Amino acid sequence: MQIHGTVRVPGDKSITHRGLLFGALARGRTHIGGALTSLDARSTARVLRQLGVTISPLGPDRLVTVQGRSRFRRPEGRLHCGNSGTTTRLLLGLLAAHRFRATLTGDASLRRRPMRRVTAPLVAMGATVTAGPADGLPLEILGGRLRPLRHELPVASAQLKSALLLAGVAGGVEVALREPAPTRDHTERLLRAFGYTLETRDGWLHFAPTGRLEPFDLQVPGDPSSAAFLVGAAALAEGGELRLTGVGLNPTRTGFLAIVGRMGAAVHVEAGADQVGEPVGDLIARPAALRATDVSPREVAGAIDEIPLLAVLAARAEGTTRFRDCGELRVKESDRLALMAENLRTVGVEAEVQGDDLLVTGTDAPPVGPVRTAGDHRIAMAFAVLGTVPGARIRVDDPACAAVSFPGFHDLLRSVRAPARRA
Repeated sequence: MQIHGTVRVPGDKSITHRGLLFGALARGRTHIGGALTSLDARSTARVLRQLGVTISPLGPDRLVTVQGRSRFRRPEGRLHCGNSGTTTRLLLGLLAAHRFRATLTGDASLRRRPMRRVTAPLVAMGATVTAGPADGLPLEILGGRLRPLRHELPVASAQLKSALLLAGVAGGVEVALREPAPTRDHTERLLRAFGYTLETRDGWLHFAPTGRLEPFDLQVPGDPSSAAFLVGAAALAEGGELRLTGVGLNPTRTGFLAIVGRMGAAVHVEAGADQVGEPVGDLIARPAALRATDVSPREVAGAIDEIPLLAVLAARAEGTTRFRDCGELRVKESDRLALMAENLRTVGVEAEVQGDDLLVTGTDAPPVGPVRTAGDHRIAMAFAVLGTVPGARIRVDDPACAAVSFPGFHDLLRSVRAPARRA
């Protein structure tokens, strides 16, 4: 198959979540263009409406209006966060400073994900949390008057970091955090835009509540994690070229580009103008012969959402690729580490887990077999990409779950493919 066309991927999921949350606490009217309309984004909008925030419907090409209220209203009923870990964890940070009880829950996948790494420091700041089995959802949080926090994060997690920074915003207290590895910095960029102090000293990120949330206008760039799947499809094609326009190029989100480049992928970056402190530009991707590489723990932390896509590219690369220290993949929407290895083996690719490392050995044989997603959107999209290679016969059990982060993914993937021209 050949790849062709110029397309725009949906709005950045991380920035959409944060835009909605920041707008909710900025008294007045905020406008968000290009917002992601996925199930996860709708979960954030839904729970904010339960907390008294007026948000216009999310839809393709719609300008979203958020009527913020400075402080949340006590909700009636449980706050159902769907499949969205970002919604849950960031909202917990804000609720920690609100003096009412709220119960958060989610779907079966989200209820399995650990929350203690977020709730423990929030309790140290002054919130009260009653958690469900294994410290997961459903859980009840009672906010209170918060205390300053100095905390070393046990894992590299932008969700955890952002939750604690947002607790500092809502509670008006200082927060100092140390990360084991750098993670995406969308929250920090937005906070600086509102006058909050964020400084890095001696490996610690120091936040001071010097700013104020005001209504704003935001244009959300295309999500680089979504773009990665189309970059992967271009790399596996037999010919052609694909241009992805208006993609967010935040350096904390584009670590996958360095990895695919080292594997031999042909991806050109055309930088454009910044939007609200976020660099934006186009990606031009072409087919390439791929080779194996070694992905370091630091690189894994910077490309955690793209590992499923990188693993299926490794399945078509010459040699054995090792992804080191991928333990965080065990607590995503599924146990992605085990499930990726299982599915790769099922379709005929040599793959194994050694400790927290994932090893994938490439093959030229067409991938054939069923794929179990466990409702994980990134696994569904990754194997849809692998299913584009010649002779592939892959049956994904739940392709529709891609809508969690990328509405219309399968239609778009089909639209940019065409039969290869034979001499």
